[in-house]
Amino acid sequence: MGVKSFFQEVKAKASPSRMFKALVTESHDIVPKITTSIESIVTVEGEGVTPGCIMQTNFPEGAHFKYVKHRIDAIDTENYVCKYTLVEGDVLGDKLEKICYEIKFEASDEGCNIKVTSEYHTKGDFVINDDEIKAGKEQALGLYKACEDYLIANPHVCA
Repeated sequence: MGVKSFFQEVKAKASPSRMFKALVTESHDIVPKITTSIESIVTVEGEGVTPGCIMQTNFPEGAHFKYVKHRIDAIDTENYVCKYTLVEGDVLGDKLEKICYEIKFEASDEGCNIKVTSEYHTKGDFVINDDEIKAGKEQALGLYKACEDYLIANPHVCA
C-alpha cells in the first residue's frame, strides 16, 4: 500500500464560518441546492455531522459515479477544520483503499482561504499520478466557487 498526498488552496470571498457551515455542517441542505452534480447528502450512520458518523453523497442518474461514503474523523467548529475519510464508493475502484481529507477554512482580508490536504491510500503496488487527481480537484474547485457565489447572493444563509 502506498500513500500520495496533495495540497490545494482556494480563496473565497465568503467568511470562514459561512463556508464551513455550507460545505461541512450544513452540507446536506446547501450542497444539493448549489450544484446539479450532487443529488443528495444524507447521514447513514450516527447523528448529524459528528465524529464517527457516515455521510453518503448520492450523484444523479447518469453521473460517472453512483455514490461515495465519508466518515467524519474529527470536526472543530471553532477553528473551522474537518477531517474525514472517503471509505466507500465506486470512485475508489479496485486501486484505492481510502482517501483521507483535511479541510481548513482560515480568515483572510477578502473572506477566507480554503486549505485541503488529500491523502490517497492505494492498494498493492498501484501508484497514483497527478493527472489522475486533476478531475477531482477541478470538481472540488467548482463546488467551492458555487458555494461562494450562493452565499454572497444569499447573505442570510449560514449566517
